[in-house]
Amino acid sequence: MLPRVLSLGVRRGPLTRRPGTLRGGFSLDWEEKLSEIKKKIQSVLPGTSLHPLYDSSHLPPDHSDVVIVGGGVLGLSVAYWLKKLEKQRGALRVLVVERDLTYSQASSALSLGGIHQQFSLPENIHLSLFSASFLRNINEHLAVVDAPPLDLQFNPLGYLWLASEKDAAAMENNVKVQRQEGAKVCLMSPDQLRNKFPWINTEGVALASYGMEDEGWFDPWCLLQGLRRKVQSMGVLFCQGEVTRFVSSSDRMLTKNQKEVKLKRIYEVHVKMDNSVEYQPVECALVINAAGAWSAQIAALAGIGKGPPDTLQGTKLPVEPRKRYVYVWHCPQGPGLESPLVADTSGTYFRREGLGSNYLGGRSPTEEEEPDPENLEVDHDFFQDKVWPHLAQRVPAFETLKVQNAWAGYYDYNTFDQNGVVGPHPLVVNMFFATGFSGHGRQQAPGVGRAVAEMILEGRFQTINLDSFLFSRFYLGEKIQEDNII
Repeated sequence: MLPRVLSLGVRRGPLTRRPGTLRGGFSLDWEEKLSEIKKKIQSVLPGTSLHPLYDSSHLPPDHSDVVIVGGGVLGLSVAYWLKKLEKQRGALRVLVVERDLTYSQASSALSLGGIHQQFSLPENIHLSLFSASFLRNINEHLAVVDAPPLDLQFNPLGYLWLASEKDAAAMENNVKVQRQEGAKVCLMSPDQLRNKFPWINTEGVALASYGMEDEGWFDPWCLLQGLRRKVQSMGVLFCQGEVTRFVSSSDRMLTKNQKEVKLKRIYEVHVKMDNSVEYQPVECALVINAAGAWSAQIAALAGIGKGPPDTLQGTKLPVEPRKRYVYVWHCPQGPGLESPLVADTSGTYFRREGLGSNYLGGRSPTEEEEPDPENLEVDHDFFQDKVWPHLAQRVPAFETLKVQNAWAGYYDYNTFDQNGVVGPHPLVVNMFFATGFSGHGRQQAPGVGRAVAEMILEGRFQTINLDSFLFSRFYLGEKIQEDNII
Protein backbone atom coordinates (compact mmCIF):
# COMPACT_ATOMS: atom_id res chain seq x y z
CA MET A 1 0.00 0.00 0.00
CA LEU A 2 2.80 2.44 0.90
CA PRO A 3 4.39 2.32 -2.60
CA ARG A 4 1.00 3.11 -4.12
CA VAL A 5 0.61 6.05 -1.75
CA LEU A 6 4.00 7.31 -2.82
CA SER A 7 3.14 7.00 -6.53
CA LEU A 8 -0.16 8.81 -6.05
CA GLY A 9 1.56 11.56 -4.09
CA VAL A 10 3.85 12.57 -6.95
CA ARG A 11 1.49 12.08 -9.95
CA ARG A 12 1.24 15.19 -12.14
CA GLY A 13 -2.08 16.29 -13.67
CA PRO A 14 -4.82 18.87 -13.72
CA LEU A 15 -5.89 18.19 -10.16
CA THR A 16 -2.49 19.22 -8.83
CA ARG A 17 -2.19 22.40 -10.85
CA ARG A 18 -2.75 25.62 -8.92
CA PRO A 19 -3.32 29.22 -10.04
CA GLY A 20 -0.10 31.05 -10.80
CA THR A 21 1.90 27.93 -11.60
CA LEU A 22 3.69 27.04 -14.77
CA ARG A 23 1.63 24.99 -17.22
CA GLY A 24 1.40 21.35 -16.03
CA GLY A 25 3.66 22.17 -13.00
CA PHE A 26 3.57 22.76 -9.23
CA SER A 27 4.05 25.85 -7.14
CA LEU A 28 7.44 25.78 -5.46
CA ASP A 29 5.81 25.78 -1.98
CA TRP A 30 3.57 22.85 -2.81
CA GLU A 31 6.44 20.89 -4.36
CA GLU A 32 8.53 21.38 -1.23
CA LYS A 33 5.66 20.18 0.95
CA LEU A 34 5.19 17.05 -1.14
CA SER A 35 8.92 16.40 -0.95
CA GLU A 36 8.82 16.58 2.84
CA ILE A 37 5.80 14.26 3.00
CA LYS A 38 7.60 11.77 0.76
CA LYS A 39 10.70 11.84 2.96
CA LYS A 40 8.68 11.25 6.12
CA ILE A 41 6.85 8.28 4.61
CA GLN A 42 10.06 6.80 3.26
CA SER A 43 11.72 7.19 6.66
CA VAL A 44 9.55 4.45 8.16
CA LEU A 45 10.25 1.99 5.34
CA PRO A 46 12.92 -0.70 5.82
CA GLY A 47 16.36 0.06 4.47
CA THR A 48 15.96 3.83 4.40
CA SER A 49 18.82 6.14 5.28
CA LEU A 50 16.59 9.17 5.78
CA HIS A 51 15.87 10.71 9.18
CA PRO A 52 13.02 9.10 11.13
CA LEU A 53 9.84 10.93 12.09
CA TYR A 54 11.05 10.86 15.72
CA ASP A 55 14.60 10.34 16.96
CA SER A 56 14.43 7.23 19.13
CA SER A 57 18.15 6.54 19.31
CA HIS A 58 18.24 7.41 23.03
CA LEU A 59 15.45 4.96 23.87
CA PRO A 60 15.96 1.38 25.00
CA PRO A 61 14.63 -1.43 22.80
CA ASP A 62 11.12 -2.79 23.29
CA HIS A 63 12.57 -6.07 24.47
CA SER A 64 15.89 -7.50 25.64
CA ASP A 65 16.79 -10.96 26.86
CA VAL A 66 18.85 -9.50 29.70
CA VAL A 67 18.53 -6.07 31.33
CA ILE A 68 21.56 -5.08 33.43
CA VAL A 69 20.79 -2.32 35.94
CA GLY A 70 24.07 -0.47 36.47
CA GLY A 71 26.80 0.23 33.95
CA GLY A 72 29.85 0.17 36.23
CA VAL A 73 32.62 -2.41 35.96
CA LEU A 74 30.54 -5.16 37.58
CA GLY A 75 27.58 -4.67 35.25
CA LEU A 76 29.84 -4.36 32.22
CA SER A 77 31.75 -7.48 33.24
CA VAL A 78 28.51 -9.47 33.40
CA ALA A 79 27.60 -8.15 29.94
CA TYR A 80 31.04 -9.11 28.59
CA TRP A 81 30.93 -12.67 29.87
CA LEU A 82 27.33 -13.23 28.77
CA LYS A 83 28.32 -12.33 25.21
CA LYS A 84 31.64 -14.15 25.45
CA LEU A 85 30.07 -17.41 26.65
CA GLU A 86 26.83 -17.38 24.64
CA LYS A 87 26.45 -20.57 22.62
CA GLN A 88 25.79 -18.79 19.34
CA ARG A 89 26.98 -15.35 18.30
CA GLY A 90 24.16 -12.86 18.72
CA ALA A 91 21.99 -15.33 20.62
CA LEU A 92 21.50 -12.96 23.57
CA ARG A 93 20.29 -9.39 23.41
CA VAL A 94 21.77 -7.53 26.38
CA LEU A 95 20.80 -4.03 27.51
CA VAL A 96 22.74 -1.98 30.08
CA VAL A 97 20.76 0.76 31.84
CA GLU A 98 22.94 3.39 33.54
CA ARG A 99 21.76 6.61 35.18
CA ASP A 100 24.90 8.57 34.33
CA LEU A 101 26.91 7.52 31.29
CA THR A 102 29.50 10.18 32.15
CA TYR A 103 30.22 8.17 35.33
CA SER A 104 30.84 11.41 37.23
CA GLN A 105 29.87 9.79 40.56
CA ALA A 106 30.54 6.16 39.71
CA SER A 107 32.45 4.12 42.27
CA SER A 108 34.27 2.44 39.39
CA ALA A 109 35.94 5.70 38.40
CA LEU A 110 36.60 7.13 41.87
CA SER A 111 38.42 4.21 43.50
CA LEU A 112 42.12 3.73 44.22
CA GLY A 113 42.26 0.89 41.70
CA GLY A 114 44.03 -1.53 44.02
CA ILE A 115 44.21 -5.29 43.55
CA HIS A 116 45.47 -7.87 46.04
CA GLN A 117 44.95 -11.45 47.17
CA GLN A 118 45.48 -10.88 50.88
CA PHE A 119 41.96 -11.78 51.93
CA SER A 120 40.83 -14.10 54.69
CA LEU A 121 38.26 -15.98 52.57
CA PRO A 122 39.25 -18.44 49.81
CA GLU A 123 36.46 -17.13 47.54
CA ASN A 124 37.86 -13.60 47.60
CA ILE A 125 41.40 -14.87 47.05
CA HIS A 126 40.32 -16.85 43.97
CA LEU A 127 38.29 -13.94 42.57
CA SER A 128 41.31 -11.64 42.81
CA LEU A 129 43.66 -14.24 41.34
CA PHE A 130 41.30 -14.64 38.39
CA SER A 131 41.07 -10.88 37.96
CA ALA A 132 44.86 -10.48 38.13
CA SER A 133 45.22 -12.91 35.23
CA PHE A 134 42.47 -11.11 33.31
CA LEU A 135 44.09 -7.71 33.82
CA ARG A 136 47.55 -9.02 32.96
CA ASN A 137 46.18 -10.16 29.59
CA ILE A 138 43.71 -7.30 29.20
CA ASN A 139 44.24 -6.79 25.48
CA GLU A 140 43.63 -10.45 24.72
CA HIS A 141 40.20 -10.10 26.32
CA LEU A 142 39.14 -6.55 25.47
CA ALA A 143 40.86 -5.81 22.15
CA VAL A 144 38.63 -4.16 19.53
CA VAL A 145 39.48 -4.08 15.82
CA ASP A 146 41.02 -0.76 14.71
CA ALA A 147 41.01 0.58 18.29
CA PRO A 148 44.21 1.36 20.22
CA PRO A 149 45.32 -1.16 22.88
CA LEU A 150 44.41 -0.54 26.50
CA ASP A 151 47.05 0.65 28.94
CA LEU A 152 45.92 -0.09 32.49
CA GLN A 153 49.14 1.45 33.88
CA PHE A 154 49.44 -1.47 36.27
CA ASN A 155 51.94 -0.89 39.08
CA PRO A 156 52.93 -4.36 40.40
CA LEU A 157 54.36 -3.10 43.68
CA GLY A 158 52.21 -5.18 46.02
CA TYR A 159 50.25 -4.55 49.19
CA LEU A 160 51.93 -4.29 52.56
CA TRP A 161 49.59 -5.07 55.48
CA LEU A 162 50.77 -4.20 58.98
CA ALA A 163 49.49 -6.00 62.10
CA SER A 164 49.69 -5.12 65.75
CA GLU A 165 50.41 -7.71 68.46
CA LYS A 166 46.72 -8.54 68.90
CA ASP A 167 46.19 -9.09 65.15
CA ALA A 168 49.42 -10.96 64.38
CA ALA A 169 48.00 -14.47 64.91
CA ALA A 170 45.06 -13.73 62.59
CA MET A 171 47.48 -12.42 59.95
CA GLU A 172 49.52 -15.63 60.16
CA ASN A 173 46.38 -17.71 59.66
CA ASN A 174 45.25 -15.55 56.74
CA VAL A 175 48.62 -15.85 55.01
CA LYS A 176 48.49 -19.62 55.43
CA VAL A 177 45.11 -19.67 53.65
CA GLN A 178 46.36 -17.29 50.95
CA ARG A 179 49.35 -19.48 50.18
CA GLN A 180 47.20 -22.62 50.09
CA GLU A 181 44.96 -20.97 47.50
CA GLY A 182 47.88 -19.97 45.27
CA ALA A 183 48.72 -16.39 46.31
CA LYS A 184 52.37 -15.34 46.54
CA VAL A 185 52.56 -13.69 49.98
CA CYS A 186 55.34 -13.54 52.55
CA LEU A 187 55.46 -12.61 56.23
CA MET A 188 57.93 -10.00 57.46
CA SER A 189 59.22 -9.21 60.93
CA PRO A 190 59.75 -5.60 62.09
CA ASP A 191 63.49 -5.96 61.40
CA GLN A 192 62.85 -7.21 57.87
CA LEU A 193 60.42 -4.33 57.36
CA ARG A 194 63.03 -1.75 58.36
CA ASN A 195 65.61 -3.30 56.07
CA LYS A 196 63.36 -3.36 53.01
CA PHE A 197 61.42 -0.15 53.68
CA PRO A 198 63.66 2.12 55.80
CA TRP A 199 61.10 4.94 55.67
CA ILE A 200 58.69 2.97 57.89
CA ASN A 201 58.49 3.48 61.64
CA THR A 202 57.77 -0.04 62.96
CA GLU A 203 56.58 1.06 66.40
CA GLY A 204 53.46 -0.94 67.26
CA VAL A 205 53.99 -3.38 64.37
CA ALA A 206 54.40 -7.03 65.32
CA LEU A 207 54.10 -8.58 61.87
CA ALA A 208 53.57 -7.65 58.22
CA SER A 209 52.39 -9.50 55.12
CA TYR A 210 53.65 -8.52 51.69
CA GLY A 211 52.21 -9.49 48.30
CA MET A 212 55.02 -10.43 45.96
CA GLU A 213 53.08 -11.11 42.75
CA ASP A 214 49.87 -9.93 40.99
CA GLU A 215 49.29 -7.13 43.50
CA GLY A 216 49.43 -3.38 43.16
CA TRP A 217 47.14 -0.87 41.48
CA PHE A 218 45.82 0.02 38.05
CA ASP A 219 43.74 2.68 36.30
CA PRO A 220 40.08 1.79 37.05
CA TRP A 221 38.81 4.36 34.54
CA CYS A 222 40.73 2.61 31.76
CA LEU A 223 39.18 -0.74 32.75
CA LEU A 224 35.70 0.80 32.78
CA GLN A 225 36.10 2.37 29.35
CA GLY A 226 37.78 -0.72 27.94
CA LEU A 227 34.91 -2.96 29.05
CA ARG A 228 32.35 -0.52 27.68
CA ARG A 229 34.10 -0.28 24.30
CA LYS A 230 34.39 -4.06 24.07
CA VAL A 231 30.78 -4.92 24.95
CA GLN A 232 29.50 -2.32 22.50
CA SER A 233 31.54 -4.03 19.79
CA MET A 234 29.89 -7.31 20.84
CA GLY A 235 26.42 -5.87 20.32
CA VAL A 236 25.47 -4.86 23.86
CA LEU A 237 22.99 -1.96 23.92
CA PHE A 238 23.19 1.04 26.28
CA CYS A 239 20.54 3.37 27.60
CA GLN A 240 20.87 6.37 29.90
CA GLY A 241 17.95 6.26 32.28
CA GLU A 242 16.69 5.08 35.65
CA VAL A 243 14.79 1.89 36.39
CA THR A 244 11.63 2.90 38.23
CA ARG A 245 9.44 -0.21 38.18
CA PHE A 246 9.36 -3.94 37.54
CA VAL A 247 6.25 -5.69 36.27
CA SER A 248 6.13 -9.33 37.31
CA SER A 249 3.98 -12.43 37.31
CA SER A 250 3.69 -14.72 40.32
CA ASP A 251 3.05 -18.33 41.15
CA ARG A 252 2.58 -20.16 44.44
CA MET A 253 4.28 -23.35 45.50
CA LEU A 254 4.66 -25.51 48.60
CA THR A 255 8.01 -26.09 50.30
CA LYS A 256 9.10 -29.45 51.74
CA ASN A 257 7.59 -28.29 55.03
CA GLN A 258 4.26 -27.63 53.29
CA LYS A 259 4.65 -23.88 53.62
CA GLU A 260 3.31 -21.79 50.79
CA VAL A 261 5.68 -19.34 49.12
CA LYS A 262 5.12 -16.99 46.22
CA LEU A 263 7.61 -17.02 43.35
CA LYS A 264 7.87 -13.95 41.15
CA ARG A 265 9.24 -13.49 37.67
CA ILE A 266 9.95 -10.07 36.19
CA TYR A 267 8.79 -9.75 32.60
CA GLU A 268 8.95 -5.97 32.08
CA VAL A 269 11.27 -3.19 33.21
CA HIS A 270 10.22 0.46 33.17
CA VAL A 271 13.07 2.83 32.34
CA LYS A 272 12.58 6.52 33.06
CA MET A 273 14.45 8.46 30.43
CA ASP A 274 17.01 11.08 31.36
CA ASN A 275 15.53 14.60 31.75
CA SER A 276 12.03 13.29 31.14
CA VAL A 277 8.94 12.24 33.10
CA GLU A 278 8.22 9.50 30.59
CA TYR A 279 9.27 5.89 30.85
CA GLN A 280 9.94 3.20 28.29
CA PRO A 281 8.79 -0.39 28.97
CA VAL A 282 11.29 -3.13 28.11
CA GLU A 283 10.19 -6.75 28.03
CA CYS A 284 12.87 -9.07 29.39
CA ALA A 285 13.70 -12.58 30.53
CA LEU A 286 16.40 -11.75 33.11
CA VAL A 287 17.43 -8.77 35.25
CA ILE A 288 20.93 -8.26 36.67
CA ASN A 289 21.08 -6.03 39.73
CA ALA A 290 24.53 -4.43 39.48
CA ALA A 291 23.42 -1.03 40.77
CA GLY A 292 26.21 -0.78 43.34
CA ALA A 293 25.44 1.42 46.33
CA TRP A 294 21.83 1.74 45.16
CA SER A 295 21.19 -1.96 44.54
CA ALA A 296 18.95 -2.31 47.62
CA GLN A 297 16.57 0.25 46.09
CA ILE A 298 16.45 -1.77 42.85
CA ALA A 299 15.80 -4.95 44.85
CA ALA A 300 12.96 -3.24 46.73
CA LEU A 301 11.32 -2.29 43.40
CA ALA A 302 11.06 -6.04 42.74
CA GLY A 303 9.36 -6.58 46.10
CA ILE A 304 12.46 -8.02 47.79
CA GLY A 305 12.24 -7.44 51.55
CA LYS A 306 8.57 -6.44 51.43
CA GLY A 307 7.25 -9.55 53.22
CA PRO A 308 6.71 -10.28 56.93
CA PRO A 309 9.75 -9.96 59.24
CA ASP A 310 11.93 -13.04 59.78
CA THR A 311 10.79 -14.61 56.53
CA LEU A 312 12.57 -15.10 53.24
CA GLN A 313 10.03 -12.77 51.64
CA GLY A 314 10.84 -10.11 54.23
CA THR A 315 14.64 -10.41 53.96
CA LYS A 316 16.10 -7.23 52.50
CA LEU A 317 19.26 -6.84 50.46
CA PRO A 318 21.60 -5.40 53.14
CA VAL A 319 23.57 -3.09 50.87
CA GLU A 320 23.77 0.65 51.41
CA PRO A 321 25.89 3.59 50.20
CA ARG A 322 28.87 4.41 52.41
CA LYS A 323 30.87 7.52 51.60
CA ARG A 324 34.65 7.21 51.50
CA TYR A 325 37.22 9.98 51.07
CA VAL A 326 40.38 9.82 48.97
CA TYR A 327 43.01 12.49 49.64
CA VAL A 328 45.94 13.49 47.43
CA TRP A 329 49.06 14.95 49.01
CA HIS A 330 52.56 15.98 47.98
CA CYS A 331 55.66 15.04 49.93
CA PRO A 332 59.11 15.28 48.25
CA GLN A 333 60.78 13.32 51.08
CA GLY A 334 58.16 10.57 51.10
CA PRO A 335 58.60 6.86 50.25
CA GLY A 336 60.31 6.17 46.92
CA LEU A 337 59.16 4.65 43.64
CA GLU A 338 59.35 1.07 44.96
CA SER A 339 56.90 1.63 47.81
CA PRO A 340 53.85 -0.68 47.91
CA LEU A 341 50.32 0.20 48.92
CA VAL A 342 50.52 0.27 52.71
CA ALA A 343 47.60 -0.71 54.97
CA ASP A 344 48.45 0.45 58.50
CA THR A 345 47.38 -1.08 61.81
CA SER A 346 45.16 1.99 62.30
CA GLY A 347 43.20 1.33 59.08
CA THR A 348 44.94 4.20 57.31
CA TYR A 349 46.28 3.39 53.84
CA PHE A 350 48.28 5.10 51.11
CA ARG A 351 50.14 4.54 47.84
CA ARG A 352 52.25 6.58 45.45
CA GLU A 353 50.63 8.30 42.49
CA GLY A 354 52.87 8.85 39.49
CA LEU A 355 56.46 10.07 39.55
CA GLY A 356 56.05 13.47 41.18
CA SER A 357 56.17 12.61 44.90
CA ASN A 358 52.38 12.54 45.12
CA TYR A 359 50.38 10.07 47.18
CA LEU A 360 46.78 8.88 47.47
CA GLY A 361 45.25 7.59 50.66
CA GLY A 362 42.63 7.72 53.33
CA ARG A 363 41.00 5.71 56.08
CA SER A 364 37.67 3.96 56.48
CA PRO A 365 35.71 5.60 59.32
CA THR A 366 34.36 3.74 62.32
CA GLU A 367 30.61 3.18 62.62
CA GLU A 368 30.38 6.27 64.83
CA GLU A 369 32.32 8.35 62.27
CA GLU A 370 30.31 7.32 59.19
CA PRO A 371 29.60 10.47 57.12
CA ASP A 372 26.25 11.38 55.60
CA PRO A 373 26.04 9.69 52.17
CA GLU A 374 23.53 12.19 50.78
CA ASN A 375 26.26 14.01 48.86
CA LEU A 376 29.90 13.63 47.85
CA GLU A 377 31.27 16.64 49.70
CA VAL A 378 34.70 16.08 51.24
CA ASP A 379 35.36 16.50 54.96
CA HIS A 380 38.87 17.96 55.09
CA ASP A 381 38.85 17.93 58.89
CA PHE A 382 38.63 14.14 58.73
CA PHE A 383 42.07 14.07 57.10
CA GLN A 384 43.50 16.52 59.58
CA ASP A 385 42.12 14.74 62.65
CA LYS A 386 41.81 11.06 61.69
CA VAL A 387 44.21 10.35 58.81
CA TRP A 388 47.27 12.59 58.99
CA PRO A 389 48.30 11.71 62.59
CA HIS A 390 48.48 8.02 61.67
CA LEU A 391 50.33 8.73 58.43
CA ALA A 392 52.91 10.87 60.18
CA GLN A 393 53.37 8.31 62.95
CA ARG A 394 53.99 5.47 60.47
CA VAL A 395 56.01 7.47 57.92
CA PRO A 396 57.81 10.37 59.69
CA ALA A 397 58.44 12.11 56.32
CA PHE A 398 54.68 12.70 56.07
CA GLU A 399 54.92 15.25 58.88
CA THR A 400 55.53 17.85 56.16
CA LEU A 401 53.04 16.68 53.55
CA LYS A 402 50.76 19.16 51.78
CA VAL A 403 47.27 18.13 50.70
CA GLN A 404 46.69 18.93 47.02
CA ASN A 405 43.25 17.51 46.25
CA ALA A 406 40.50 15.24 47.54
CA TRP A 407 37.31 13.55 46.41
CA ALA A 408 34.64 11.22 47.74
CA GLY A 409 33.05 8.09 46.32
CA TYR A 410 30.65 5.37 47.39
CA TYR A 411 31.15 1.84 48.64
CA ASP A 412 28.30 -0.60 47.96
CA TYR A 413 28.60 -1.61 51.59
CA ASN A 414 27.19 -4.96 52.68
CA THR A 415 26.22 -4.36 56.31
CA PHE A 416 25.76 -8.10 56.93
CA ASP A 417 29.29 -9.40 56.32
CA GLN A 418 31.05 -6.98 53.90
CA ASN A 419 31.11 -9.59 51.13
CA GLY A 420 29.57 -9.65 47.68
CA VAL A 421 26.13 -10.91 46.71
CA VAL A 422 26.25 -13.08 43.60
CA GLY A 423 23.64 -15.16 41.84
CA PRO A 424 19.84 -15.41 41.74
CA HIS A 425 17.27 -14.38 44.32
CA PRO A 426 15.45 -17.44 45.67
CA LEU A 427 11.96 -15.95 45.20
CA VAL A 428 12.31 -13.33 42.45
CA VAL A 429 13.73 -16.11 40.35
CA ASN A 430 15.01 -14.12 37.37
CA MET A 431 16.78 -11.33 39.28
CA PHE A 432 20.51 -11.97 39.65
CA PHE A 433 22.89 -10.01 41.87
CA ALA A 434 26.41 -8.68 41.34
CA THR A 435 26.77 -6.19 44.16
CA GLY A 436 27.70 -5.54 47.80
CA PHE A 437 31.47 -5.98 47.58
CA SER A 438 32.15 -3.20 50.08
CA GLY A 439 35.07 -1.63 48.24
CA HIS A 440 36.69 -4.55 46.42
CA GLY A 441 34.20 -4.91 43.56
CA ARG A 442 36.42 -3.18 40.99
CA GLN A 443 39.31 -5.56 41.48
CA GLN A 444 37.06 -8.64 41.48
CA ALA A 445 34.74 -7.61 38.65
CA PRO A 446 36.21 -9.92 35.95
CA GLY A 447 35.71 -13.01 38.14
CA VAL A 448 32.29 -11.95 39.40
CA GLY A 449 31.05 -11.22 35.87
CA ARG A 450 32.07 -14.67 34.72
CA ALA A 451 30.45 -16.31 37.76
CA VAL A 452 27.09 -14.61 37.11
CA ALA A 453 27.22 -15.49 33.41
CA GLU A 454 27.97 -19.14 34.26
CA MET A 455 25.04 -19.29 36.65
CA ILE A 456 22.73 -17.88 33.96
CA LEU A 457 23.97 -19.97 31.04
CA GLU A 458 24.92 -23.22 32.81
CA GLY A 459 22.81 -23.14 35.96
CA ARG A 460 25.79 -23.27 38.34
CA PHE A 461 29.11 -21.65 39.20
CA GLN A 462 31.91 -23.36 37.30
CA THR A 463 35.20 -21.43 37.39
CA ILE A 464 34.94 -20.31 41.05
CA ASN A 465 32.38 -21.71 43.49
CA LEU A 466 30.57 -18.71 44.98
CA ASP A 467 27.67 -20.57 46.62
CA SER A 468 28.56 -18.91 49.93
CA PHE A 469 27.85 -15.51 48.30
CA LEU A 470 24.22 -16.34 47.48
CA PHE A 471 21.40 -14.14 48.79
CA SER A 472 19.92 -16.93 50.94
CA ARG A 473 22.66 -16.48 53.57
CA PHE A 474 20.98 -13.29 54.78
CA TYR A 475 17.81 -15.18 55.69
CA LEU A 476 19.74 -18.12 57.15
CA GLY A 477 22.03 -15.84 59.17
CA GLU A 478 25.18 -17.45 57.73
CA LYS A 479 27.85 -14.74 57.81
CA ILE A 480 31.08 -15.23 55.87
CA GLN A 481 33.12 -12.48 57.45
CA GLU A 482 36.03 -10.99 55.49
CA ASP A 483 38.75 -9.57 57.72
CA ASN A 484 40.81 -7.58 55.20
CA ILE A 485 38.61 -4.68 54.10
CA ILE A 486 40.04 -1.17 53.85
